[in-house]
Amino acid sequence: MEPLILIVDDENSIRKFLRVSIETQGYKCMDSDNGAAAVMLTVSQNPDILILDLGLPDMDGVDVIKKIRTMSQIPIIIISARGHDREKVEALDAGADDYLTKPFSVTELLARIRVMLRHKAMVEVQPEEVDETFKIKDLVIDTQKRRIWIGREEIHLTPNEYRVLVLLARNHGKVLTHRYITENVWGGIGTDDTQSLRVCMGNLRRKLGEDPAQPRYIITEIGVGYRLMDE
Repeated sequence: MEPLILIVDDENSIRKFLRVSIETQGYKCMDSDNGAAAVMLTVSQNPDILILDLGLPDMDGVDVIKKIRTMSQIPIIIISARGHDREKVEALDAGADDYLTKPFSVTELLARIRVMLRHKAMVEVQPEEVDETFKIKDLVIDTQKRRIWIGREEIHLTPNEYRVLVLLARNHGKVLTHRYITENVWGGIGTDDTQSLRVCMGNLRRKLGEDPAQPRYIITEIGVGYRLMDE
């Protein structure tokens, strides 16, 4: 079955252009021009990826992300004319997985779509590779159930936060470079991956209750990367 991509942008010309570009790659598409429809279609149609503009007529795209994240972990790619770091960080903090600033290359967008679909396929087609449980102090990672606990409290992560944590867990005790992590989580394409990793790691640590000055789980190797403490 062809992957289903939901495109949400208030500009009709952009929606049509993206739809044609994506459908020529063999994907199915549906589109909308407002945030309320984005939330409704995400829940009712269960698309594989959401491509979302932040400047929508009925609500801000960041609010759309927050609403969707209460119901779905669908990968979200932001396409926006907002190019300031603060705005990118805000969207990533809200739960977006990727961010492209307009104008952007359709070739790069398609590459990022392929990366996200590969991650999804790896989980669905090769469940034996994710049937593992890791325990570091009171942190428990159950990759079979895709659930995380700190003690008795379950922690809810975005898809990329989960991928980063599991990647670190599978290599616990080893230093993973920034490049290695971004290549395995974001595909290592484009120019925003390092910033995406910093934001993702900051959110992950916050959810784990980490104090960067006295880390319990994730150690920063300055200028190199990160490692998860041994079990």
